[in-house]
Formats: sequence, structure tokens, C-alpha cells
Amino acid sequence: MKRSSGQQAKFAGSFSAASRLAAFACATAMLLAGVSAHAVSCTPQAEMPAPDREAVMAAATPIAGAIASQNFDVLQASLLPAVIPDWEGIRGGAQAAAPLLKGGELHWRNAYFLTATELKGPTDTQFFCTTPDSSLTVTINLRSLPPGQYALVLGEYTGSPMDGQIALILGFDSKWKLGGLFVREGAVSGHDGVWYWTQARQLAKTNQPWSAWFTYDTARLLLVPVDFLSSPNLEKLGREQAQLKVNPVESLPLTVSGTDGDYAGKSWKITALRVDPTLHVPDLGLTYQGTGQSDPRAQRAEAIAVMSGFLKLHPDLRNSFHGLWAYSEMDGKQSYAIEQAMHDIP
Repeated sequence: MKRSSGQQAKFAGSFSAASRLAAFACATAMLLAGVSAHAVSCTPQAEMPAPDREAVMAAATPIAGAIASQNFDVLQASLLPAVIPDWEGIRGGAQAAAPLLKGGELHWRNAYFLTATELKGPTDTQFFCTTPDSSLTVTINLRSLPPGQYALVLGEYTGSPMDGQIALILGFDSKWKLGGLFVREGAVSGHDGVWYWTQARQLAKTNQPWSAWFTYDTARLLLVPVDFLSSPNLEKLGREQAQLKVNPVESLPLTVSGTDGDYAGKSWKITALRVDPTLHVPDLGLTYQGTGQSDPRAQRAEAIAVMSGFLKLHPDLRNSFHGLWAYSEMDGKQSYAIEQAMHDIP
């Protein structure tokens, strides 16, 4: 339940490369030889045959447990062959997930069985997961997906401080193995996605479109752990957001000017704006074209001047978000990033 259905996620998340998946495609094709061919299709959890559903959950639960407990031996042993070379990246993702899951109890809330045995090679693939009565369709978009059989399982760690969400992509290779993991918070500052959705509606009613836009984005972020799944509920959120008739991203590049001290009269171009959950609080992030400052104090002063100039254009953001991240870029390379609470930005 996040982002529009037009966005896709590459299979195995950030943990695999297309070239390795191509090799896995060959192995999977041989493995599935003799199995009756099926078109690309999705079977929701409620429609899965019980043995298939039980096998998927039996594989997913210890993998999730290994992430939560930081048992890297179990996690590494669960990998699909295609993602074994990316173990260090997977390990880093699992380490970053630990505080989001700590102290919570795992509850699987949904699963989808994805059949893609007829693909000719790694292909961007869209699955439509429709209930038998056609009352609900969930759309899943996976990039560079090799032929094979897969499962997407979604869960949450209830009782964890940030209501951690987890999603696993499993691939069948003699048994179900891990192809991708995604973990993120389900709540920030004590509030979940539904709360932020309600807040976005209120901000829209009080003519604060920029605050409303990014609050809708925050709600979407907290409603599902992946960006490649869309549902009627999220499509409704998207329609509400579109009714604002203001899309901050369309204002880019945005020029802001300094007003105080050494930076009075200077200007910078902001090239990116987004919700930034790095510190697990409702922050916004902006990327701007820096001037190549090398001294840390000068870097910080410039970043704060950019933040201040931005908030002078959109002061309502001060009351809706905790703080700002400023990412300085020069010649396409990020040089530094600084986070500042709203009350500390002049």
C-alpha cells in the first residue's frame, strides 16, 4: 500500500544485480522444467492452497526471526543463489532493521503467490492480485524478474516502539529462499499512517497545500513497507493528494535566498524534496546545489541558510514536521548532509 501502481521495485530490492538474476533465471527454468506452464498470475493468501500457504509461511517466519534477532548465520543460509554475492548489503539492511523490530511480536498480515514461469528472461513484471468476487485488486510491480515462482509476504512487529513493518520476497529454488527484504517503521512520533492521513486532510482544509502534500507522503510511507505495491486504499489517498493541485516536486528546481549575515543575498537551487525518515521522526529532506564548502562550520552555516530560505517560502511546514535534512550536492555528488530541528532554524 504505498506509492502509485506505476512505480516498480527491482527484484531482491537493493540487494541484487540484473546480471546475477539472469543466471538465476536459467537455474529456475531448469528447476521448474516438467511443471505445467502458467501465465503470469497472482494468488492472494486466502486463495492459496493450504500446503502452499503453509510452506511459504514456514520459510518466511524463521527468516523474519533471524532479522529481528540478528542471527546472520540463519539469514545467510536462507539466500537465493542469485543474491548470495550481495550478502554484505543484505546484512547491512538487516542490521538497520533491528531497532524497528526490537521488542515486537511478528504478525503476518498478507501474502501473495506470484507465478511467472512463462517469462523469457528477466523482465519488468506486473501482477494483479484480485479477490474471487473482483471486489479488490492489489497491484505488485517487480523489476528485472526472472522466470520462476515467488511469494511476497507482508507483516508487522506489533508492540515494537515504531511498529516495524517487514516484507520479504521469496523465490522457489528447491525450497523457498530469500530474494529481498524490506523493513521500515509503521509509526513515527507515536502516530501511524492513518493518523497522518487524517492530518493531511485537515491541512488541506486549512489551505496548507505543501504541508498537506508531504503529510500525505508520510501517511503513505507508514502504511506499507514497500514502494511497489498499490491497493484501492492507497489509490484513494493518491486521489486526495492530487486534488491539492499543488505538487511540490513540480516546483523544482526551486531557488531560495539567504537573508541573514554572510549569506544575505546569496541564492541556491533546491533540486529534490521528499519525506526523510532517517531519524524515525517526521522530517523533510531537501537536496540543493552547494558551493563546494570544505570547512565543516561553513558547510553547516550554508545548509542552515538554505533551510531558512526554504522555510521563509513555506513557513507552514514548521508546524507540520520535526525538522529538515539538507543534502548538498556539487557536480552530481553529495558532499554532506545536515539535520536540524525546525525550532533551531532561523
